[in-house]
Amino acid sequence: MKAVLLLTLLLALPGCALTVSHPRALTPLENFAPLAADGRVWVEPGFEAYGARVAAALPAAIAKVEAAHYLPFARPPRVYVCGSDECFKRYVLTPKLSAAVIPDNRLILSPNLDGREKHRLPALLTHELAHLHLGQRIGHYHSTLPVWFHEGWASLTADGGGAEYSSDDKAFEAIRRGRRIDLGLRDTPDRRHRASAFGLDIHVFYRQAMLLVGWLKAQDEARFRELVLAVQDNTDFGIAFSSVYGESPASRLAGFFDGAPNLAVASDDPPPTLAAPARP
Repeated sequence: MKAVLLLTLLLALPGCALTVSHPRALTPLENFAPLAADGRVWVEPGFEAYGARVAAALPAAIAKVEAAHYLPFARPPRVYVCGSDECFKRYVLTPKLSAAVIPDNRLILSPNLDGREKHRLPALLTHELAHLHLGQRIGHYHSTLPVWFHEGWASLTADGGGAEYSSDDKAFEAIRRGRRIDLGLRDTPDRRHRASAFGLDIHVFYRQAMLLVGWLKAQDEARFRELVLAVQDNTDFGIAFSSVYGESPASRLAGFFDGAPNLAVASDDPPPTLAAPARP
């Protein structure tokens, strides 16, 4: 019965890197070999050129994550590179993703980042490494840290990586229409508040979360640093936030929401007038 309940919960968890893979992902990762040029990158045989691209992007991505988290990785990160769909589907329950951190904090890249989404590799690698960095310290997607902060912080670290398919305007427009992340909701191990909990599509959710975290950091980076260091020391997010700011996230971030509607462009506004194209 417990096994059935666990599987039900796992299957109910959508999201980007927040995807929890099938229990089969807890089995050893097989059929990967370390890249000769960089032992941190393990590649599906035959896709060494893809692995070399990952290795080339890895130092800059690691540097961004460590700077954004104000701490080095607890252990040297390892990246598994799947060059085939079969490889990625073997370990990740939702194979439409382009990257995922699965249980036991293992980062797996899909063939998408060597194909139609090749341009996203540096940003998504950074985004997922941010999850891996935190996971090394507090465990795999800990429920004491809300999803909005988890994903917003990773996207901010990656300069928008993971939130590229929305825009600031769309995030602000959603807020103006009353679709916003509810900062008063608390996650639990069996209830995590993702995009659908707020009536948002996943892309707008990521963008709105990134803007929230970015606003918080921009207001006072010293306090933000204190907050995230406490979180990485496994302090409950709500407790750490209250200790650092003296108020709840909802109270502190009210200023962001108060200002955001003024930055949105109403969808019923007339489109801008475009100049006629020049004649040949």
